[in-house]
Amino acid sequence: MLDVDARPRLSQALPLSLQHLFAMFGATVLVPFIFKIDPSISILMNGVGTLLYLVVCRGKIPAYLGSSFAFIAPVTAILGNPALGGYGAAQGAFVAFGLFFVAVSALVKVAGTRWLDVMLPPSVMGAVVAIIGLELAPVAANMAGFTGTVDAALTPGILATSLVTLTVTATGAVVLRGFFAMIPVLLGVVAGYVTGILMGLVDLSVVANAPWWRLPAFSAPTFEAGAVIMILPAAFVVLAEHIGHLAVTGEIIRRDLMRDPGLARSLFADGCSNILSGFVGATPNTTYGENIGVMAMTKVYSVWVIGGAAVIAVFVAFCGKLSALVSSVPTAAMGGVCFMLFGVVAVAGIRMLIERRVDYSRPDNVALTSVVLVAGLSGTAIKFGTVEVKGMALATFAGIALSLVFAGLRRLQKQPPV
Repeated sequence: MLDVDARPRLSQALPLSLQHLFAMFGATVLVPFIFKIDPSISILMNGVGTLLYLVVCRGKIPAYLGSSFAFIAPVTAILGNPALGGYGAAQGAFVAFGLFFVAVSALVKVAGTRWLDVMLPPSVMGAVVAIIGLELAPVAANMAGFTGTVDAALTPGILATSLVTLTVTATGAVVLRGFFAMIPVLLGVVAGYVTGILMGLVDLSVVANAPWWRLPAFSAPTFEAGAVIMILPAAFVVLAEHIGHLAVTGEIIRRDLMRDPGLARSLFADGCSNILSGFVGATPNTTYGENIGVMAMTKVYSVWVIGGAAVIAVFVAFCGKLSALVSSVPTAAMGGVCFMLFGVVAVAGIRMLIERRVDYSRPDNVALTSVVLVAGLSGTAIKFGTVEVKGMALATFAGIALSLVFAGLRRLQKQPPV
């Protein structure tokens, strides 16, 4: 195990950082591809934003910031309506989103975090953490080719690549010892990449034709009220996601991150990162479940490793060949890795319920966990304009609302907290 402040040798840190880069890369570049912007600018600002986050949080939270999926629907709506100002207006809305996080961080700093114990008791938070992993299970299955919907019909090559990747990752985490026990994800991706080449899933000409060095495509924001109004509701989704990810990270590394360095500092750092991204033309950032899964599996929590991944990301953003090499990793290989990583995150939530000794002889705990699980996993969705709230975000909001109702009832009846 490498603790949060452990500083491994460069020979160890490099592969450990690379597996974090691989874990986040597929999802991170998917968002700019959907928005039809240069993926390199997002990779660059993910790296810069992560470094900023680590510094602001005083090196106490090992978190990597990647492109957020929560904004896909509203940004797509903005891009489809020329009157709203195009992607430049979306960038201005990203800046507004960052300012929203900064404002919430100031509120948390003034009001403290005790309200979180009322809003998000263990019976809610454990279930929400489990949903973070479980709601992504179909994504992993689709990427791995287990559903036959990965860009084409199900093929033996896709299945072979994903299964080899999953098998090497899972068995490596169990049987390997010493340093190799810390890099099962990287070993799995390498095995999947080689298998993908043999199965004809990798186009190496893309790497050969890519330039060695190039500048990412920077662009300036514009500020349109209509675009900001469309984007801001998604901020509440990301806020719920941020709190959930901070809780599961704290559970994995056995530290109370809500209090030290604090939720306020974490939100402020995330907000500043998004303000910078909006000003240069990147996608909005959020903490990443994929990287949380890597930490949970490998027990490597070092912020130096996370920082190393961020530095490599900045380097990759300017190196055309490296960017092409990493992006050429087959989708099936990333799916094989995520198939296990998302499950590891879900198990962390179950472990939280066990270790916090949630008393399920109490009907309020039963009701809270039940509602959260069904809200998060049933496919129920609520729309606010173009923003659809479902999954983990809806589960969090439902859990918070019910927790506040029960807290009020307990106060009236002078009962102890959950």
